[in-house]
Amino acid sequence: MIWRRFKLAPPRAGQPALTLIAALFFLAGLSRLGLGVATVIAAETDIDPPALTVAATDGLLSALQAREAKVQADEAELARQRAALAQAQDDLRTQLATLAAAEERLLQTLSLTESAAEDDVTRLVAVYENMKPKQAAELFSQMDVGFAAGFFIRLRPEFAGAVMAELDPTTAYAISAVLAGRHANTPRQ
Repeated sequence: MIWRRFKLAPPRAGQPALTLIAALFFLAGLSRLGLGVATVIAAETDIDPPALTVAATDGLLSALQAREAKVQADEAELARQRAALAQAQDDLRTQLATLAAAEERLLQTLSLTESAAEDDVTRLVAVYENMKPKQAAELFSQMDVGFAAGFFIRLRPEFAGAVMAELDPTTAYAISAVLAGRHANTPRQ
């Protein structure tokens, strides 16, 4: 019990009633003091105490209603922004999917193009290799040196040697220089 905790003497018979009566007197005094304060405030502002409470309540109610309206407006704006952000994310996902599909189509097209170009060059090399070296040399002497070197690198070595022998020495040297310098700028270990 509480008197043991605080090392007080235990209550005697009839003492709890006195404590209750003292507490009631104390509360009555506080309530009179509270009413007196309202009267003093009313006297200073020339307003009735009930009117003061109504005015204060109305002001508080108005402030709370204004605050609630602002919070609701802010929530509505946040909801609108959330919806706009979700729409933008969906649009971005759609655009990324479209871009990925376009990239895949482009890679397929490039692969087909490279394959077709490689096939064409392979056929042309086969045509040159089926010619006599002197005839091929006449064609290679008319080509740009870099272009001719691209074909020479694909020709069988024995055929390429026979064609080189038929070329003008200056042209043969230029083609040889291009072939030798093709990988001059390649990084080495």
